[in-house]
Amino acid sequence: MLGDLDATAFVATGDVGRARAFYVDVLGLGIVEESPFALVVRSGHTVVRITPVESHRPVGYTVLGWTVPDVAAALRSLAERGVEPLRFDALDHDELGAWHAPGGALVAWFADPDGNTLSLTQV
Repeated sequence: MLGDLDATAFVATGDVGRARAFYVDVLGLGIVEESPFALVVRSGHTVVRITPVESHRPVGYTVLGWTVPDVAAALRSLAERGVEPLRFDALDHDELGAWHAPGGALVAWFADPDGNTLSLTQV
């Protein structure tokens, strides 16, 4: 029923201005709409509603991710923009911060200014 339709992702923020600077200026997502209720951006065919919440606490898992053709290049590009990869003790990361998953994918994580975990995956 919904399999042929585009989905909308939701990300919470405690500061819409700070989130706008990150998602638009750093990550390069395009603005669709900006209102007191949400900053709506687009990444490819995906719409992301960045919604202000009164008391934001990041969750302990990835909330938004991208499939990229070259995770190393993406990590270098993010580093040039001041974004550092997250490293997890239980995983063996390479020098750039990517984890080599058992199935062959390369996965890297980073955080937005609110501490939401975001990911990059090269399959």
